[in-house]
Amino acid sequence: MTEDVSRIKIKFLIEGLGEAEGELVRFLAPRTVDTLARKLPLEGRAALWKEEIYFEIPVKMGEEKAKPTVETGAIAFWPMGSALCVFYGQSQPYSPVSVLGRITKNLEIFKQIRSGTRIRVEALIS
Repeated sequence: MTEDVSRIKIKFLIEGLGEAEGELVRFLAPRTVDTLARKLPLEGRAALWKEEIYFEIPVKMGEEKAKPTVETGAIAFWPMGSALCVFYGQSQPYSPVSVLGRITKNLEIFKQIRSGTRIRVEALIS
């Protein structure tokens, strides 16, 4: 089976709650996805905004194909806050974000996250 180089499967390990899975899709924001993939694993503490969780990551980049609105389940990079975001409900970003992919399994878990919860993102090895 050949590895699909345009999609990078990732998992979110959420302290005290469990795991969720997602995928980063290169064509959505190629430079940002590649930079993020090289930095994996990433870890941070959750902050909340409407129906979105985000956490600061050690990536400093400008906008790439940034959008002012996103779909439920989107994984995005927020340049203004150097943060990785997951939109789990009817929420829109504070300012434009670079959409990187989507959550593919267990999106509901993000609704249970509280501010300060530790989140780790790693490549999913199948």
